[in-house]
Amino acid sequence: MDLNLSNLKPAQARKDRKRIGRGLGSGKGRYSGRGIKGQKSRSGSHKMRPGFEGGQNPIYMRLGKQRGQYSKDALPVGPHRTSTAPVNVAALEERFDAGAEVTPESLVEKGVLKNTRTDVKILGNGDLKKKLAVTVHAVSATAREKIEAAGGSITLLREPKERKPKRRLERPAPSEPAAEVEPGPEAEAEPEAEAEEAGPEAAERAAEEEES
Repeated sequence: MDLNLSNLKPAQARKDRKRIGRGLGSGKGRYSGRGIKGQKSRSGSHKMRPGFEGGQNPIYMRLGKQRGQYSKDALPVGPHRTSTAPVNVAALEERFDAGAEVTPESLVEKGVLKNTRTDVKILGNGDLKKKLAVTVHAVSATAREKIEAAGGSITLLREPKERKPKRRLERPAPSEPAAEVEPGPEAEAEPEAEAEEAGPEAAERAAEEEES
């Protein structure tokens, strides 16, 4: 059987949608399936933005927030938000010849980067066997080892910032209890000396107390 416009029909019979607002006998009359009043019964109620909860505080505002400035307008902020374009040494091995000079401009020419508006940082993922003269803004410790091991050189366009060590408050050492000193012969002689200074009567009393 040839297919033409006279016998063209869908694989499944089309099911007509239920037309609303056509009287109580139609099953979708009176309120047309929208309920009685309220925001969702009005026209245009489907234009609410995602996450809208009828004006109450939405869930993404009720949840706890991360500390710090994490808005898009605040980037970059702090050491955890950097604005460097990462380039691994594997890309240098693939795109550059031995003895070539690697700069932000040459990385754009080779198609590694799109532009030079962002600082470039070389990372150590991959192997490097070519001698290259790298001139970028920052280099990781692993990348530095691999570039220098291959005989290359590194020139930084931006000096790294020295992080000051945090000051720790020195707590005073716990005081040791004073050692008890046993009275010696000098201490025993002190009362006798004091008694002699007080007078002969006091000396006699002290001697009688010792005998008793």
